[in-house]
Amino acid sequence: MTGTRPPSPAATPTTIASSALPPRVRRVLQNLYDHIATDFIAALNAMLVEFEQQLFKQAEQARSNHLQAQVFVDLRALQKHRTELVPHYMFGLEAELAGIRTPRPVAETASALRLDYQTLTLVEDAVMDQEIVLREVARRHEQRGNAQILMLGQRFGVLARAPAYDADTLPLGPHRLCQVLKEAATCLQLSLDAQLVLYRTFDHKVMQNYSEWAGTVNQFLSREGILPGLVYMPRRVRVQEAIRHPRDAADGTARPLTGWQGAASHWATLTPEQLNAVAGALTGSSTASGAGVAPTAAAAGEAPRTSADKAETPGDAAGSFEVLQKLLAIRRGGLQADAQALADAAVQPGGHGTLAQGAGAPRLLPTPDVLDTLRAMQAAPLPARTPEQPRRTVQDLQQAMLAAARAQHGPDATLASADSDTFELLDLLYNEIEREVQHDAPAADMLVRLQVPVVQAALRDRNFFLRAQHPARDLLNTVAESGATWLGEEDVDPQLLQKLHHAVETVVETYEGDETVFEDASREVQQHLQAAARKAELAERRQVEAARGKDRLEIAKQRAAETIESAMAEAKPQKFVQALLSQAWADVLTLTQLRNGETSGEWADALQTTLEIVAATTTAQGANAELAGKVEKSLVQVGYHEDEAAAIARRLSSAEEDETTSRTELTARLKARARLGGQSEVKKKPAQPRTPEEQECYDYLRTLPFGTWFEFTRNQQGDVQRQRLSWFSPVTGNALFVNQRGQRVGEHSLDTLAHLMAKGQAQVVTEDRGRLIDRAWNATLNALRSLTGRRGEAEPAGGAA
Repeated sequence: MTGTRPPSPAATPTTIASSALPPRVRRVLQNLYDHIATDFIAALNAMLVEFEQQLFKQAEQARSNHLQAQVFVDLRALQKHRTELVPHYMFGLEAELAGIRTPRPVAETASALRLDYQTLTLVEDAVMDQEIVLREVARRHEQRGNAQILMLGQRFGVLARAPAYDADTLPLGPHRLCQVLKEAATCLQLSLDAQLVLYRTFDHKVMQNYSEWAGTVNQFLSREGILPGLVYMPRRVRVQEAIRHPRDAADGTARPLTGWQGAASHWATLTPEQLNAVAGALTGSSTASGAGVAPTAAAAGEAPRTSADKAETPGDAAGSFEVLQKLLAIRRGGLQADAQALADAAVQPGGHGTLAQGAGAPRLLPTPDVLDTLRAMQAAPLPARTPEQPRRTVQDLQQAMLAAARAQHGPDATLASADSDTFELLDLLYNEIEREVQHDAPAADMLVRLQVPVVQAALRDRNFFLRAQHPARDLLNTVAESGATWLGEEDVDPQLLQKLHHAVETVVETYEGDETVFEDASREVQQHLQAAARKAELAERRQVEAARGKDRLEIAKQRAAETIESAMAEAKPQKFVQALLSQAWADVLTLTQLRNGETSGEWADALQTTLEIVAATTTAQGANAELAGKVEKSLVQVGYHEDEAAAIARRLSSAEEDETTSRTELTARLKARARLGGQSEVKKKPAQPRTPEEQECYDYLRTLPFGTWFEFTRNQQGDVQRQRLSWFSPVTGNALFVNQRGQRVGEHSLDTLAHLMAKGQAQVVTEDRGRLIDRAWNATLNALRSLTGRRGEAEPAGGAA
């Protein structure tokens, strides 16, 4: 490698050979550096090739000549300095290893956190994006390689003779590797946009297999004798802890939903034994094994199970579906639907039990014949309808399918109980989904378009209702949530609607029983959703930073007001002087605290000056020129004009009247001048005493994690809108809410939020209610429970079997 080693502080070693480390530690680190250097150099060179191609592509797709010229400038800079990047990166990487026993000076840390407010400037979006992109790359790989990073932290802690490193400071951790790239990339002299492209290319080319690479580093250090027996043992969660009954949500024990995507419902992950237990509780029987239900699916010629289904025990799968059949049968008033149909049929003499082929004998359609009929209906376009006409339901589809089947197999053709129950369950599920989808949303028509493929998928796989990650369920949920009633007008994503429409049409045109069709159709949609979630997270971070800044300003203004009130506790100046103190001088105190903090010497000087002002304006003494000079200088620093600052300083440094400036003129100037932070200041209503219910909600709110989703009732019809609690201040109680795109939609105080929760106008979205399809499925089961419960009052559920 060629290149000049970048300068570094004299106290920090830049090479392993020059570091003051014990011989064995130096030997281990040198061997480790030699071991990883080859891989890093090859990956960095591949990154530069890919980066150059990305710049060429950007130049070709540039929207203007100016942008294209800027890209070509970056290309020339890359071609000129590209040979310097790899050496600079390797120098930085070696310096990270060489400095593991060099403590970071405390003064350096304090000075890094202390900002130079004399040169304070606004931060460009691109500069902020640069830090955000690097943090996002590091955070993603930290999550993927968490186990390996923990073991590396322990081993490097042994080498450094210090406590274990965390992910942020680990020399070979993703955060430090990204920081080394940022420092090394300065030699390329690229624009900020090109740097962002470089960071993303680094993510794809160098950090792609970071978790596996960290594993090889752990193996190398283990062979070198650094904690050779170290093993990562994650905490095992008990089954009882992992599985939670749906009624836990009513007890308030369900965890709040914090992700941008809804989590899977606990119902969808119940095992057959647990579902049997739940069915027993619903029907009032001690066991609900479903033994009384005949496994008619196999007798009816059910379609072969896919490879994904073979992972589960066939008996367990059948048992789970039979429990659902039993609940449906109780809902209809009997368990033996097929037996009732066959009881009226003529039976051949001789007791063989075969069906007579005479007129009126029902003929059970085998499942493959049902699927063939549905396949023929799948390609047909939806019938035209006016806006006033209702959309096709699954029950309508069942009747149309039976009409087509009877035209082919005879008028006595009928569905087997398993197939009929599948249609009925889907009809109940679709009805609940449609309750939470806006009637005029494009998703409503797409859901109707998906009916035929979804019915086929459920007929082929009886565990469609029980598998949380069934591909058809995932696509159905994504389509439904794109038109959910909780979405506002600003939450609708036109690009997502286009991708969903394309995915639905692809399924309708190509599905013939293979689940991968649903998976392939969903993949592009999921990629778009993930990209949208990342954009929303970045937008949310900016809103949170802005809200925190406003909150710090509000706290500083409150502290300034308290300081002035405390100074005037014993002697109060004239009303006009009090007004100057609460306006002009309060701005000085506010800005001093924001810049320096309450423990700084500047804040102590400001407090002393405040006391001197009160003393000078409440005692009969002459003008204090020194005090006037300090006040005038402070006012100029916060933005007051020199003439205004001098006039206010004269008023605040003496109890005598100032003849050079009238009160009226000075008051007019102060009213015309914008106060510090006055543009965003919102007058708050005085806090009212909380009721016991509001206090309980308030205490609960303060325990919620940032990112919790809320549903707010927005009209008398009960329509709700989801908003995300991005951040709240435990000091002022201000809470920031954003929408699905990370855009700020409102601010509430915790008191207001507690009041809304106590009135039932706001509620926390819990994980078991996160995904729309899981909410609909829970509502379906609750409907079955209520219906079976009413029947159980008239007839014991156990007798129905």
